[in-house]
Amino acid sequence: MTGDTPELTPGRAWKALGQHFLFDPDILRRTALAAGPVEGRTVIEVGPGPGGLTRALLQEGAGKLICVEADERFAIALEDWPEAQEGRLHIYQRDARKINWSSLIEEVGGAAPAMIVANLPYNVGTPLLIDWLKTGDWRGEMALMFQKEVAERIVAGPGSPHYGRLAVITHAVCDAHIAFTLPPGAFQPPPKVDSAVAVLTPLQPDQRFEDLGTLEKVSTAAFGQRRKMLRASLKPLAKTRGLDATDWLETCGIDPTARAETLTQEEFRSLARHLATA
Repeated sequence: MTGDTPELTPGRAWKALGQHFLFDPDILRRTALAAGPVEGRTVIEVGPGPGGLTRALLQEGAGKLICVEADERFAIALEDWPEAQEGRLHIYQRDARKINWSSLIEEVGGAAPAMIVANLPYNVGTPLLIDWLKTGDWRGEMALMFQKEVAERIVAGPGSPHYGRLAVITHAVCDAHIAFTLPPGAFQPPPKVDSAVAVLTPLQPDQRFEDLGTLEKVSTAAFGQRRKMLRASLKPLAKTRGLDATDWLETCGIDPTARAETLTQEEFRSLARHLATA
């Protein structure tokens, strides 16, 4: 950081905001760089809290850092940092679920695609990720701290007990893997579960499946009753489009007696394509 390095903001974590803070410099640096170099990039951080990861991102050379913090205590303190005065650090006290990110990047003079690097508040992490996956080309690489169980659901593949709707939607537009895991004791206060950093890298445009709305409907229905055969679990959704579930599955080359956890990404895409044109 340029100038004097400010102290991190003291403050008790609030359970209502899902706050669990990281202070270890090595862990913070690993998180900052998990998705690749941030030097010169526009980076978004949600829930900076005391500013540990914020400091690491600035030290690693983030060009424009946009921090969205719902907690007034931390938002006000970060506004006093030298980088905020210089126009490199931009603080917004808002609900991250209600932001037009593309407009925000333009407002600060940032450049898309922006990286997203965050120790996400536990209570908003999954909804935010789904929103980000559905957005356009403003979003680049992501390194996001989740509860380990959620991270496993994001990166899972067919046959895994963690495989479900979240993995299907994720892999429609991104490659995903877990960079590293952390025990509860790494945080203050310690959560009740392990955490993990999931890294998501956008697929090339010709590899992405853009109709995530339909894909989400199909995967939600398929995994909603995951012990049932697909011809049963998809029957209600099929009826909404005047389809017979068995015929729909067979048209897509899928065994109607199969279960959702066996389907590949391409098979889910095929079901979604057919449903969209029904």
